[in-house]
Amino acid sequence: MWELAEPVHAVTYFAPECREAFETAGLRGFWRGYFAGRAAPFGATGPGPVTAAFFSFAPRMVARALPSVWEYVTPQEALAVRRAAARAALERLLKGLDAEVERAAALLARFTDEPDCAGRPLAAANAALPRPEDPLGLLWHTTTVLREHRGDGHVAALVAAGLDGCEALALRAGIDLPRGELQPYRGWTDEEWDAAVARLEARGLVTAAGAATAEGRRLHARVEAATDRAAARPWRGAPDAVAELGAALEPLAAACSEALRFPNPIGVPDTRTRS
Repeated sequence: MWELAEPVHAVTYFAPECREAFETAGLRGFWRGYFAGRAAPFGATGPGPVTAAFFSFAPRMVARALPSVWEYVTPQEALAVRRAAARAALERLLKGLDAEVERAAALLARFTDEPDCAGRPLAAANAALPRPEDPLGLLWHTTTVLREHRGDGHVAALVAAGLDGCEALALRAGIDLPRGELQPYRGWTDEEWDAAVARLEARGLVTAAGAATAEGRRLHARVEAATDRAAARPWRGAPDAVAELGAALEPLAAACSEALRFPNPIGVPDTRTRS
């Protein structure tokens, strides 16, 4: 379900409509728009809570954007820009898929109706926002709540595994994602990255060259399994509806994947290759 919902949400990071909307709102540079849009559900917060919730970003990178972005837009304005831009991107990408959009949005609304967000700050903040009534807006809002719900659980699994933000990225880079797709997009210096690799090596999780060891791969698999278990709560007890939702999301995810690049910093796979 993550592979099918994430591309719909992720248009907000990759589609030109979304980048241009924040530029027009006065937030020059991609990262000001990113941090303003994604942090806005928290209100006019500073870098501390956002660094904690987003987990894998270098603190200085967050501090370059927050709280200064609130001098240009209010959180309410940032939310309006983000939602309108995502709707515009989806309108272009999902043209001709109206039936699938309506069916998926209706089912997603069911699965995100009063979700259990205990211990999930990003999911709770997004779930508390007004729910759009139009199908495209509802589709994007509900996939966003679910991806932040899963992300909050993933952060908890990483913390329980004894990994910090840079270490989590370095371990993943030793398995399947290029370092160039992770380090620069999270703001870590070469010295910080190398220090994270050294800490992982001391635990027997990677080699000196940064490649994951067998133990490192086992730890990564345990983190992913814990993330899946935590993310399963919204889907329990409705297998037929889950199957119907998956069928509706399949063409939507493939269409939204046209706006993404592969590989990418969020690790979402190309759903266009699904059999």
